[in-house]
Amino acid sequence: MNGSSYLCRKFKPIKMSKVLIIGAGGVGSVVAHKCALNSNVFTEIMLASRTKAKCDKIAAEIKEMHGVEIQTAQVDADIVAETVLLIKRFQPKVLINVALPYQDLTIMDACLETGVHYLDTANYEPKDVAKFEYSWQWAYQERFKEAGLMAVLGCGFDPGATQVFTAFAAKHQFDEMHYLDIIDCNAGDHGKAFATNFNPEINIREITQPGRYWENGEWVEIPAMSIHKPIDYPGIGPKESYVLYHEELESLVKNFPTLKRARFWMTFGQAYITHLNVLENVGMTSIKPIKFNGIDIVPLEFLKAVLPAPDTLGENYSGQTSIGCQIKGIKDGEEKTYYVWNNCDHAECYREVRAQAVSYTTGVPAMIGAMLMLTNDEWMKPGVYNVEELNPDPFMELLNVHGLPWHEAVNIELPHEY
Repeated sequence: MNGSSYLCRKFKPIKMSKVLIIGAGGVGSVVAHKCALNSNVFTEIMLASRTKAKCDKIAAEIKEMHGVEIQTAQVDADIVAETVLLIKRFQPKVLINVALPYQDLTIMDACLETGVHYLDTANYEPKDVAKFEYSWQWAYQERFKEAGLMAVLGCGFDPGATQVFTAFAAKHQFDEMHYLDIIDCNAGDHGKAFATNFNPEINIREITQPGRYWENGEWVEIPAMSIHKPIDYPGIGPKESYVLYHEELESLVKNFPTLKRARFWMTFGQAYITHLNVLENVGMTSIKPIKFNGIDIVPLEFLKAVLPAPDTLGENYSGQTSIGCQIKGIKDGEEKTYYVWNNCDHAECYREVRAQAVSYTTGVPAMIGAMLMLTNDEWMKPGVYNVEELNPDPFMELLNVHGLPWHEAVNIELPHEY
């Protein structure tokens, strides 16, 4: 898809645009690298984290690889006042939150207090209960509108690009969408016995909860990992895929009410499931504190500390990810299917930004979302938005430009029952 005419027509002149990135894990590193590679838009960059040494390491890597200097800082994003002080000192135009989802609300509060636009990649969840939903952040709608500020929620890949894919399909391919299946495959090999590709605490909380999908106007809850089947992924082949609940479903069924069913599928290898089952059976995935040597510890937090950090997996990672949307609906009175997807290579990501593909596919859309907020009038309006509520066309074009090219297939047979 050639986006040059659209980009020339819709993008406004670049002014000085400072960006503050909070979070220096695997995704935060990718966001910082990609912002540095687009320093014509992100003219000043600050990377902040609870541990400044992690930021300094990423900054040195960016200077060595791309010749761009970024600033670093220490901040505890759980404390609104600390984040406010940092924002007032740096004065960014937009804040990209790639810290923990527990910190979304405190960072949004800091943005409101300082007049800064906000973007994140994962919805809020309380630390003491494995429950993630958008209600807490949607409740900020009027406050952001009244302040003349924008908050973009869930602008990674899934959530994020998958919602852009769905909005793009609704705009260009269908009169009505009836069935949506988001399919996510990581066919990579990092050589570790057991490791998670993003924050272990968040990852394990997510997949050990009961699954849910949308059907005929209501949520259907199922035991965790109880619905599964092989799905054939482009360039990869068939991989066993499991239905689980994923946050973008909540906003997609709200914003596309013609959907009769919406599901999310993710691949897991048998070795991963075996390890997870054992850890769950012995209580290591629990988020309830236990006493150990007289102090309270959370088993899942301890497990996170002993597992390989996601940002250390990239160097020897091989293989690809494949994430996309398979949709069935109606166009001009006829049934139609549409499949749109991206494949991303782990080794290529490492060569470009020293990261594995799971971090890359989350970090690049976050950078694109912030870029659009700063440069595209259609992507800057007061209020709180999920990405499917915004024009998908410029986002789709920038995915092709910045390392996540997408592909599409029309009226092919999809691997789902209807």
